[in-house]
Amino acid sequence: MIQALVSGCNGKMGRIVTQLLKQNDAFLVFGGYDKTEAEDYSYRTFTTPSEIVDIPDVIIDFSVPEATMTLLEYAVSKKVPMVIATTGFTKEQEQQLQEASGHIPIFKASNMSFDIYLMGELVSQVASILSDTDIEITETHHNRKIDSPSGTALFLADKIKEARPDLVYNFNRMAQRKKREPNEIGFSSIRGGNIVGEHTVQFFGPNETLEIKHTSYSREIFAEGALKAAQFLVSQKKPRMYSMSDLAGTFK
Repeated sequence: MIQALVSGCNGKMGRIVTQLLKQNDAFLVFGGYDKTEAEDYSYRTFTTPSEIVDIPDVIIDFSVPEATMTLLEYAVSKKVPMVIATTGFTKEQEQQLQEASGHIPIFKASNMSFDIYLMGELVSQVASILSDTDIEITETHHNRKIDSPSGTALFLADKIKEARPDLVYNFNRMAQRKKREPNEIGFSSIRGGNIVGEHTVQFFGPNETLEIKHTSYSREIFAEGALKAAQFLVSQKKPRMYSMSDLAGTFK
């Protein structure tokens, strides 16, 4: 059985991941990691890496960047693979993650849904074909989400930019008083209620618009993807950065 440490265990995603781990015969809940202890768990919890004496087989991280980076040092020192579903990293933190992947296998995805991975492939293909369209990305999430735009929105934009390297990102059109540039991707972020996640990419032509949209109805899809990533990662011997493209075949 794979012993998994859940980072961010107090959060909604952490609790869902823990629930699915308990229901999966391939896993055993090693423990939970979070900044505060909780008394309603049936497993041990840790608030600092120094409290983790024995070693898990894998870490599944749904937390915040600061917590991820703290646990990353422990993971590298103990050679523990990490599945990272946290978003909102700075460029410096991204570089640290990349450097750590030279020492341990790291699976990192801004969205653990296979459909989102597929959406990225689709928008990249469309962008290469509809090369003269105006491209806009709109993302909607619950009112507790901290980062904006979402990591998934940035992932989709990066996939589009693979096909259209000339494009630039416009995160704050309100601060500008000028017409839209033809080579920009505009971002709109909506926060409200308890919406799990919705991402829309629109390609505006002079006489028609093509829209590609993904809606998440349950957080379980992200937890299920993280468990598949964890199973995949523990079998990888080579330290490097893995992504959803490495895992795609297991979803078919």
